[in-house]
Amino acid sequence: MGGTAAITVVGGPSGLVDRCFARLAELERAWSRFLDTSDVWRLNWAQGRPVRVRPDTVRLVTESVRAWAVTDGAFDPTTLPQLVAAGYAGSCTDPTRRTTLPDTATWPGAVSEISIAGLDVRLPRGTTLDPGGLGKGLAADILTEFALDHGAEGVLAEVGGDLVVAGAPPDDDAWTVGIEDPFTEGGLLTVVRLAGGAVATSSRLVRVWTGSEGPAHHLIDPATGVSACTSTVTATAVAGNGARAEALTKLAFTPEPDRLVRRAPHLGSAALVLTADRQQHRSVNWSEFE
Repeated sequence: MGGTAAITVVGGPSGLVDRCFARLAELERAWSRFLDTSDVWRLNWAQGRPVRVRPDTVRLVTESVRAWAVTDGAFDPTTLPQLVAAGYAGSCTDPTRRTTLPDTATWPGAVSEISIAGLDVRLPRGTTLDPGGLGKGLAADILTEFALDHGAEGVLAEVGGDLVVAGAPPDDDAWTVGIEDPFTEGGLLTVVRLAGGAVATSSRLVRVWTGSEGPAHHLIDPATGVSACTSTVTATAVAGNGARAEALTKLAFTPEPDRLVRRAPHLGSAALVLTADRQQHRSVNWSEFE
């Protein structure tokens, strides 16, 4: 998934952490846009035909469509043609792995026309999917569920910066999570405390490159189809699960960066947005987690 992962398990049988990482590897094989054997690759090349996929992938597509609806399109799972055109075709961790798309791939895709019947998923011709950050948040959700189902008393799963906690923490009565300050090496903006749930942070400073049109980053503005031009540097959302938290962060990378801070409490979330002037903008309910 182009990043790192960390898993902490409280209690449970010997070897459970290794089994969690094996489960994460399964998700990578199913969802990577850089593997031509993955479900996502096969969907993107299906040219409008239904594709039989794994149950995990059905869940991924379902969550992607739901996230698109909840954010009024601020989270757009169909921007892959724009990312590839802008220069983000190769994997960050292995440049020999490259995404290719059919000539019919277009943006924006027809999210509302994606259909699911059992394990058969059909993308409209021209529509392609990139799991992106939501895939990482959902992977963290699945790992916490897996660990608890297999005997853990508590678990913390962090995948590419998206973190989910559940069950008993290792000490005290809550999980303590630090929010990094991108302007200060090793520094923290703040610390949040969770009994359970998720914390996701999106940043326009992480996946950056120089494309044909100049500097670019991986957060595509769904209104323009190019890297978001915004005062937001990082956006953090606290929510009930990783997929939802990750999707909501995209509300901050639009021409209205205060959109996330304003809407978060109405979407079962709390938010913190850091802008280029190093100012922190917090939703009215953020203090509930400090």
